Amino acid sequence: MKVPSNTISSYRYTQIFNHSRRFIEGWYWAISSKQLPKGKVKPVSLLGRELAIYRDVDGELVCFDAYCPHMGAHLAEGKVEGGGLRCLFHNWKFDKKGNCIDAPCLGTGLPLELKSWDVAEKYGIVWVWVGETQAETLPFVPELENFECHSILTSRFVKNCHPNVLMINLIDAHHFNIVHNLPLEIIFRKQQLKENAIIFNNITRATEDSFLIKLIRPFYKKAVTYNMCYWYGSIGIITLGPDFLHFYIMFALRLIEDGKTEGQTILITKKRRGILGCLCNKIVLCLTKLLYDYLVSVNTQIFKRINFDLKTPTKADNSILQFIHNVENQRALRWRSWEPVDEEEERQRHKQAQILESKGEPND
Repeated sequence: MKVPSNTISSYRYTQIFNHSRRFIEGWYWAISSKQLPKGKVKPVSLLGRELAIYRDVDGELVCFDAYCPHMGAHLAEGKVEGGGLRCLFHNWKFDKKGNCIDAPCLGTGLPLELKSWDVAEKYGIVWVWVGETQAETLPFVPELENFECHSILTSRFVKNCHPNVLMINLIDAHHFNIVHNLPLEIIFRKQQLKENAIIFNNITRATEDSFLIKLIRPFYKKAVTYNMCYWYGSIGIITLGPDFLHFYIMFALRLIEDGKTEGQTILITKKRRGILGCLCNKIVLCLTKLLYDYLVSVNTQIFKRINFDLKTPTKADNSILQFIHNVENQRALRWRSWEPVDEEEERQRHKQAQILESKGEPND
């Protein structure tokens, strides 16, 4: 549902943002590439849906709904044969398009087809396109769009809040002063990268009052480089660092039961060639890891018990409201079924919620 920008004065009755049973159609991380060698199949639970993902003998990735249409056996218990997948229970075999090409008890195939999903690989992660529309571009670091990258996976985590809430922490300008004790005012400018991707750039040149700012000032021409790129409201990419060296941290999040978050952190750098280049890559990624540890160390405590409720947004929260608006204007799907949210139904629900709010009544 498309929401006019002037209507986002409150997040309370949004249709996607911080909604425990909805998410945006897009790419979501499923499993690390290293966990899926050639000829292996793995079970993946993604956004309430069970999947079987395998890599065939040629290295091609395939993703199906998990359950065999015969008796419901989980296909990840089966085995990869050539380019296809054979069910463990009764040995029915499906090709990579999901067609049943062999049912041994019948001596032939059957006109059955498994539901398949687009799957791709980038940054050491296997991604699944969740939705019925044509798959869009895989998420990327804007500055490195045209470069080959070197990346490593670091911490995998669970947080007691919705992915959207975890994402906005990265553009909560005021908390950098309070929580991280940074002597720096941050003001963001929004830039639309794609329909489903948005960037927030820091545009403020810091004052020279603090010793830290005086120390690092020679390494920055203009504003201190800090920007956030969001994809599908659930993938956030930090770009941070002096003019001569930027660090890149990707947070790939997915919604799990009870509106909580499961996340995977990916550290990324531009790939450098040769022995010295490999050494440089390792050093830069080690420095990126130190930076990541610093950024998350304090926030970990906050997200153990947070009950997000932005009752009184201030001017400093403008970027957060812009993020909410961007999320609300993307395509919403339902938990487990992955079916599109009915827009007319949601308009009526939103209208009823406004009526109840005006009367001071609770909205379930």
